[in-house]
This record gives sequence, structure tokens and C-alpha cells, in this order.
Amino acid sequence: MKRYDLVVIGGGSAGLTAARTAGRLGARTLLVERDRLGGDCLWTGCVPSKALLHVAADVQAARRAAAYGLPPVSGPADLAAAMAEVKRAIGAIEPHDSADALAPYGVHVAHGAASFTGPGTLTAGEREVSFRYALIATGSSPALVPVPGLKEAEPLTSDTVWELSELPRRMVVLGGGPIGCELGQAFARLGSQVTLVEAMDRLVPREEPRASQVLRERLQSEGVTVLTDYRAERVDADAVHGPRGPLPYDALLAVTGSRSNTHGLGLEAAGVELTDAGHIRTDGRLRTTNHRIYAAGDVTGRSAFTHLGGTQGGAAAVDALLGVRRSVDYRAVPWVTYTDPEIARVGLTAQEAREKYGDDARVHTLDNDRVDRAVADGRTEGFTTLVLGPRGKIVGATVVSPRAGETIAHLAAAVRLGWTPSDYARTVHPYPTYADGPWHTALADVYARLARGSGPIGALLKLRRGVLR
Repeated sequence: MKRYDLVVIGGGSAGLTAARTAGRLGARTLLVERDRLGGDCLWTGCVPSKALLHVAADVQAARRAAAYGLPPVSGPADLAAAMAEVKRAIGAIEPHDSADALAPYGVHVAHGAASFTGPGTLTAGEREVSFRYALIATGSSPALVPVPGLKEAEPLTSDTVWELSELPRRMVVLGGGPIGCELGQAFARLGSQVTLVEAMDRLVPREEPRASQVLRERLQSEGVTVLTDYRAERVDADAVHGPRGPLPYDALLAVTGSRSNTHGLGLEAAGVELTDAGHIRTDGRLRTTNHRIYAAGDVTGRSAFTHLGGTQGGAAAVDALLGVRRSVDYRAVPWVTYTDPEIARVGLTAQEAREKYGDDARVHTLDNDRVDRAVADGRTEGFTTLVLGPRGKIVGATVVSPRAGETIAHLAAAVRLGWTPSDYARTVHPYPTYADGPWHTALADVYARLARGSGPIGALLKLRRGVLR
């Protein structure tokens, strides 16, 4: 029986990062993947969705070009051509996540199912191996809400929507979270009549309420029918039925949640426990209840972000192999909803900060009509909100604008480093960019504090005049 320093189960973001990290450290490393290396992000998540959003944005721009004297563009887009572009993007990135890409790090790859046979052994395909440490990074899969008839209707999910080759005339999207909003906007721009349904009272309910409203208004301006506070009562082959009558569809897309992929892993034999929600239970070091086995990524239920999964995977590998604790700072993990405009967030919302810090919480918001790049682009519908906690430190931020995802990274660093608005404002930003939004918002706090100290400042000015007279 061959023995490895680290066996990684799952070849998505968390697993690949862990395997590369272990290989760089010189550890004997085995990565076991039952399907395709790259995980959901490459094949059904981040990469295909962003490629489709890019195509849809091009189509939207073409439809607006008539305002500048070009021939008008109308009618639905060619979905087959759009999906070909999606496949091109996947094909260009796939080699980065391949077994050949792992080989220089000394990582061995086994294709097949993995199942624990004991606290330190598992089967990898047809063979049994032992390990010093193991990492479970098996990800998650789409889950359907319990609506009568929904399962029987066989809706599209974020995994299967990429199999479409013809643009549906009418599409109903169940779920107004980030994925539902992104795909709903993309298909609407391509030419489908989209109805977006959300059970909560607003879209993307984790975000600032104003961000939800800006997004709703934008989607509606592009022809999307948005129904919030709507609970489907039953689904049949051609319509979703609810309190406001039937919603007929030619394609039904359900993006209503996910479940951790733990079936068939032999967790009981390994002494690994699940939470009540079905996620793998982990401690602050990402160790499971068997401390020789770690877990990272979606399967832990801590988040479903590719960038966080990769961070967890690397941290778990270093912790296991070197005993060096690399804690993940969950306070400063940013995320982005890639609609147009994008909604980017890090840390606390204004409401969360008030609940946590009370009167020590302060909030500054700046509208994009104060951001010259937004004015030049005609995209002033967004805003920046900075949330401050004790001692004026930045504990949260929301940016709603084009390219907000590019802007939020600097704010994530500000949250992690405990910066104040003064610290942020001292950083010179290029002009004109959307990054001016957070910079001007930080500057507004600086000026507000200066105004509160205007008396002493005025006295200092008078003193200086007298000295230099």
C-alpha cells in the first residue's frame, strides 16, 4: 500500500491549490478526481458564466449603437455562437488546471472515486492508499427547493444551463441571488423574455438594500420582469404557479441553493462528522473531527467562492504538512455579483455594523454622479458605501458600479489591515477611474472630521499668520 504525505480529494479550486502547495513543499502528494480537473468554477461556474456575460454585454452594446448613427440591431442573438465563445474560454483555461500542469510540482493524479476505509486509509479508484494527512475538497452541487412538481419538471440548473443550444423565447429563473441575477440578465440581453423570481423581499438579499434596488431598476429597464416576495406553489411542464397567477416558460432555470458533495466518501469510517446542514464540520484550522483530515471549499459550507476555496486549500496544506497555522481572515473576504452594474462587497453592511458596534458604527455613502469616470461613461446609477467601526476603522464596503469587482480588492486590503478612511485617502488613485468612488468616500470622512475640529484648526491658522507676518 503506497503512502502519501497528503491525499487531496477533489480537483476544484481548493483541491488544486492544496495539491500545488503540497507539491511545492516537496510532499508526496496524490490528487483524486472522479470527473474533470478544474471543478465547477472552470466547467459550470465562474468561467462559463463570465464568458456568457461578456457576450451578452457585447450584444447589449450593439443594440445601443444606433444612438450613434450605426444601423439598428434587433432580434435574438445566436445562442449557439454564444456558447461556442463560452467553450473557447473554458478550453483556453483548462490546461492551467490539468494533470500536466500539476506534474512539475510532483503531484500524482488519480481519476476515479475516493472513499475512506479507515482513519488513515482510502481507496482511490481501484487502489488503496494510506496517508499522513488528507484534504476533502469535493465541492457542492445545485439543490432544488421543495416545490411540488419542480423536480419532475427537470429544470435547468447552473450545471446544465450550458447545454442549451437554442435561445428560449421565455425563461423563468427561480432564485434572485447572484447566479440567478447574472444569468437572468445575460439571457435577457441575448433576447429571451426573462422573469426573475425571488422568495425574499428583494434581490441579492445579503447585500445593502440600496444595491438590491439599483440592480432591480437596471434589470427592469432591460425588460426583465422581477417578482420578489414570491413563493412558487407548484410547477408543471410549462408554467410556474404562484399567488400572482401562472408564469409560462419555454425554459425553467432553478438556482435556489446547493448541497455539499459528501455522498460515498466513507466519512463514518474515517471518523469525519457532518453539521446539521450536511456540511463537513471543521474547526478554525479547517481540521475535521479526525484531525488528520482537513476540509476546504464549498464542502465546508463556509462560502461558495472560488477565491476563498483556494485560500482555504493552501492554508490547510501548510497547516497539515508544516504545522504552521495560516488562519483565514473571513472578515476581509470580498465577493462580487457580476451583473451590470456589478455589486462588490467586503466585510459588514451598514445594518450589520450597527448591530455589532452600536453608536461606534459610522456610514459614508457617495453616489456615482460624483465620480467623473461614471459621468463620462453615463453610468451614474451606482454608489460606494464605507462602513466604519470602532476607532474609525473600515470594517465593510459596498461598491455598485461597472468594474466594481476590480475596485473591491483594495478595500478588502483596507479591511484586513485595519485602515481608517485617512489611510485610504492617502493612497493616490489614478484619475479618472471607478476607484475614485471609494477614494472620494474616504475623503468625505476626512473632511467631516476636519469640520468637527474647525475651531482648533482656525486658531492654528491665525497663529501661523502671526508667526509669518
